[in-house]
Amino acid sequence: MSPANRPPTVSGVLPLVETDEEWDAVVPDETVMRAGAQDLCARLGLAGAPLTRFTEGTQPVYVVGDDLVLKLFPAAAAQDGIAEGRVLSHLQGLLPVPTPRVHDVGPYENGWQYVLMSRLHGENLAQVWGRLPRADQERFVADIGETLAVLHALDPAPLTDVLGPGDWGAFLDRRRAAAVEQQRRHGLPAAWLEQIPGFLASVALPRAPRPALLHTEVMAQHFLVDPEGRRLTGLFDFEPAMIGDRAYDFVGVGLFVTRGDPRLLARLTASYGHAFEPADLLAYTLLHVYSNLPWYLRELRAPSDGTPASLAEAWFGTA
Repeated sequence: MSPANRPPTVSGVLPLVETDEEWDAVVPDETVMRAGAQDLCARLGLAGAPLTRFTEGTQPVYVVGDDLVLKLFPAAAAQDGIAEGRVLSHLQGLLPVPTPRVHDVGPYENGWQYVLMSRLHGENLAQVWGRLPRADQERFVADIGETLAVLHALDPAPLTDVLGPGDWGAFLDRRRAAAVEQQRRHGLPAAWLEQIPGFLASVALPRAPRPALLHTEVMAQHFLVDPEGRRLTGLFDFEPAMIGDRAYDFVGVGLFVTRGDPRLLARLTASYGHAFEPADLLAYTLLHVYSNLPWYLRELRAPSDGTPASLAEAWFGTA
């Protein structure tokens, strides 16, 4: 539907967002977004509750009062909202780390979806990591390993109607076909680009693994800790969840939790109960939906020889 044919936006109701251009115009516009969030809160019996928007994240997310969070998904990402609501409901009380409790979920106007959930309290692990003693870092990565072990042991069958990709082998084929161009768009130098096809061809990833429920973005940024730094108090952001090979979740682990530290990764995988081949994890790094190798090369140390084999060991080795 063209903008000229769309019905006029009702005051306080969020407009239809289906394209990147509409996303860029609407989602960052706090005047529009806050009016819509207030309207939805009123419909949910929360009229007048203070709203504070989080400054980070792809989707617009608001703290409602002191103890609730409202996450909004435009039509272009509506399926993510449906998936996150289902996944959070499925996980309630099952993990060693708290996850948000769903209070309400459903459609809003013009294709928008929402999830109203409990607020997790604590400090972001990524923000406090640098000031944690080494012993606390090792304890937290062990806790993350235990959490992933429980997550991956859950039966994902109740979620197959809302989570993809379905055929894991076909997913790998699609990602392989797109891998070089995706990295080229991110600005990866030609010396790296030309090595990707051969490296991926050399790694035999399973085409039909035992299905596991995947978070897909296991990052320190998605964990919370208590103010005293004693325990994990939350794991959030399940909108990109998938069902597939459990090794896929260790891309985020190696890049954003242990960050190329072999001793920390060894501690985490010992707690998890299984270690993965570094080449497999680098292959999944290149095949990940959100893969951005130039960014990772800037963030983490990289070997001087510039080969995938040495890069895999540097980021995902435990020796």
